[in-house]
Amino acid sequence: MTKDVIALTPRMPDTWALLAGLYAGGPDLGAEASHDGAVIRLSARDGRPLVSLDAPLLVQVPGEAERLLGVRAPVQGPFWWTEVRASTAVPEAAPLAGSVAGRLAALRGGVVWPPEAATTDVVGTPEGKEGVTARPEPGGAQPAVDVLTGTTAVVLADRPVLALTAWLSDILRTATAGGLALQIVTPPHVRLSLPLRTALTGAPNRWVVQDPACGYYDGLSGAVLRWQDGTFAPVRDEAGETLTAEAFTGAPPTAERQLVVAFRTLHEPDDDLVLGRSLATAWTALTGSPPAGWGTAEPVNLPWSERQLTGLARERSPEPTHLLAVGGPGRPAIATHRVTRTGQGIEEDVTFALGCGEDEPVPLDAIGPLARTLVAEHGLTTMFTSLRRARRDLTVPPHFEAPPVPVSYTLGAAGVRAAGPDYALRPPLALTPQRLGPPADPAVHYPLGDGTDAGSWVTLQHLTAHLESAPES
Repeated sequence: MTKDVIALTPRMPDTWALLAGLYAGGPDLGAEASHDGAVIRLSARDGRPLVSLDAPLLVQVPGEAERLLGVRAPVQGPFWWTEVRASTAVPEAAPLAGSVAGRLAALRGGVVWPPEAATTDVVGTPEGKEGVTARPEPGGAQPAVDVLTGTTAVVLADRPVLALTAWLSDILRTATAGGLALQIVTPPHVRLSLPLRTALTGAPNRWVVQDPACGYYDGLSGAVLRWQDGTFAPVRDEAGETLTAEAFTGAPPTAERQLVVAFRTLHEPDDDLVLGRSLATAWTALTGSPPAGWGTAEPVNLPWSERQLTGLARERSPEPTHLLAVGGPGRPAIATHRVTRTGQGIEEDVTFALGCGEDEPVPLDAIGPLARTLVAEHGLTTMFTSLRRARRDLTVPPHFEAPPVPVSYTLGAAGVRAAGPDYALRPPLALTPQRLGPPADPAVHYPLGDGTDAGSWVTLQHLTAHLESAPES
């Protein structure tokens, strides 16, 4: 049974509902609040943590329950998302989490994920055991990870889509600050959301997938893994080569596709600057409508608002702000958005992904006009567009997916000035650059292909080498 249980309710779990949930283990459990009351933890008599209950989150973005859990929201409009997580160290913790969530849903209406976990029973909890003490949380992270060593924090998870929740984001941030790797262990049916996949990119962090054939493998690289010296590490053959799991390479390729547009804009610091407009412009150009919502974690819970987004970035400045945006349920789209204050100004780094079915047209014709608009109105510095064969729902399965193929590259006016307009417009390649913006200070858009020829990577490499080798003026 999963160790995570989620109550989705049309009405906010009030104090009485929360108290009823917390009494699912009887009156003898210890309860304490942390993180300014955002988390309540139930503990056994001996201090061992059993269940943590997050503050309810009001989700005002349609489609998030379907995207992340595969279930319908309890109402058409906003609803409350309350996460209950059980410790894997105590067998009674999982049914206790189910009873906590089940009581919330019974009192406030709604549904529980997974449905079979929901009860309203009183769950007997373990008595204290001699010699057993509560293990402190690593560096103040909440809730405690499942395994903690001197090098690695391990989390066990089982959801249809494992997302970059506030809980996982906190653990990742705390582990990184403490010099630890975060390794998430899941069954093979779990998929990652794109934001979490991005967050886990690169060792020492890993997605560890359970596999009956080889034990464990890395869900992003396919490397067979083994628990060695307090961490999951690759298994190597006699020649020192990393072994690859058959489960990773055996899946047939999909005919679905993902269009990925990554761009950077630069703005002068200004009290009237509104952020997020370049992202909304790209979203509308490629999907026909603006983003549906934004937030700092998944589920994405706030309706799209450039003013609110800007306000949060101002509050966090000069520290960078990492944000997420999603589209409506009809057309899968998601973006990561990073706002950074630099010596040159305010940078927005956006990576936008759009899912397209086998028979859906990919809006490649919109890329050139989008580049022109971003140059003219939003201070574009660079934009790279690629196409890849991957799931339309934008989730990441634990098997090989073909790498993206370049479609185009756009160099903003500042980059063209640095290279020299004549040099930038005449690369020694079989492509036709397009001049964008004013003739006196142009940007340049380089079409590279339709996303089906991997040879476009060679063209892109030659183009970037040409631009980097521009003679000094």
